[in-house]
Amino acid sequence: MLRLALLGLLLGLSVAQMGPSAIQEFPVKVGSHPHDVAPAPDGKVWFTAQFTGELGILDPASGQSEYVKLGERSAPHGVIAGPDGAAWITDGGLNAIVRVDSKSLEVRRYPLPEGSAYANLNTAAFDTRGVLWFTGQSGFYGRLDPKTGKVEVWEAPRGRGPYGITATPDGAVYYASLAGNHIARIDTATGQATVLEPPTRGQGARRVWSDSKGTVWISYWNTGQLGRYDPKTDAWKEWKLPGSNPQTYAVYVDERDMVWVSDFGANAIHSFDPTTERFTTYPLPSPRSNVRQILGRPGEIWLPLSGVDKLAVLRTR
Repeated sequence: MLRLALLGLLLGLSVAQMGPSAIQEFPVKVGSHPHDVAPAPDGKVWFTAQFTGELGILDPASGQSEYVKLGERSAPHGVIAGPDGAAWITDGGLNAIVRVDSKSLEVRRYPLPEGSAYANLNTAAFDTRGVLWFTGQSGFYGRLDPKTGKVEVWEAPRGRGPYGITATPDGAVYYASLAGNHIARIDTATGQATVLEPPTRGQGARRVWSDSKGTVWISYWNTGQLGRYDPKTDAWKEWKLPGSNPQTYAVYVDERDMVWVSDFGANAIHSFDPTTERFTTYPLPSPRSNVRQILGRPGEIWLPLSGVDKLAVLRTR
């Protein structure tokens, strides 16, 4: 640890002195392979049990979990908390958006329009008007209006790849295309997407997240970088993650505008301070944790450890 810390000082990096003990793990159902996680309004934590077709609900106080079946052939990917307090899920197995009521646990499915191709649904985000936007890695993106139940789908401008998606405080929506190596801005009025090219070619833009100013942060899976796009100036900036073989999967910006990324290569979580442009590394306690997504609430960073059937929390206060 001392050697790593000294190296970090030279490179503008640091290794968290609190180490892996700062990260608390919670075992969940064996074989569930939790893919995404979302803190619930009542203090519990939702997660998608991708291999068992369920929404998991963890009570951090007791460490116990309960499970809600989403339907035959379900394979849920993403989960977020909606403005209505419900869990909203992108379900690749059902080719549908799924809503689970937080109190009754009633399941409602919103299939893609009749005749739609298999989208391989990935991730969702609500815009400021309460409309749900989502991606499909087979080459699609779309929206669902919860007020009417209407689902619309568009073909992505460069085909396969739409993966992560985010909405900014001013109502804009952006998605990342993993196979297409770009991000795209969606015109929320017309539904049309405009491709935005990162400076690094072949970077494998995987997930995106907006900070409080509307700046868009992007994880580059292929090149192990963190990218930033400023829509106000149309300017880009990029940083290489620490370590010899970084693989940047998830990105999340917390309430302090600190940026968090997961790194498959280092089996770690890194925080990035945009002011100092320094990374701090938090090694994960379990080997091969495979953190595919990050979400949080004030003072807590929640992680789904898909490789070891656990959830984890890193407390920042």
